[in-house]
Amino acid sequence: MSEAGKQASLDGEPDSASLVLSEFLPYRIVVLGHLISRRLARAYADENITIPEWRVLAVISQANAMAARDVVAKTPLDKMAVSRAVASLEEKRLVERQSDPTDKRVAALRLSAEGRALFARVAGLALDYETRLLATLAPEEQDALLAILAKLETGAAAVSPGGFPAPANSD
Repeated sequence: MSEAGKQASLDGEPDSASLVLSEFLPYRIVVLGHLISRRLARAYADENITIPEWRVLAVISQANAMAARDVVAKTPLDKMAVSRAVASLEEKRLVERQSDPTDKRVAALRLSAEGRALFARVAGLALDYETRLLATLAPEEQDALLAILAKLETGAAAVSPGGFPAPANSD
């Protein structure tokens, strides 16, 4: 953070006018995330799937079957974005929906054979990208980055602006 960003006003409170957006950690994390996401999107653009569709496909691939509400809980997508992505993936025959025999209100989502094949192709490209990206760091930096990310994820869930506890479901 720059010296301007660290300065405080006379009353001891941070000077909001000194916030430098390009140095503000939450902003930098979002920008980096978008850059990485856009680069990865090139890997699956040839597969005719969008970023939300890829995220849904990747989440569903982690289980034999999964309810849509569980997909929402495991992605940064809202309920409507997941619903649209699932509908599109079903239309493309990459995801199949099957009713739960014990609860007709719940449908299990699973990858079709075509969905599994597409996931395997794109996952290989994504993992290669991750390897090349992490190769810009020394091995000890990679370890430190993963540890720091874990701490920030925990901290972000516990810390909220203004010193007030984060509300339930504040994502």
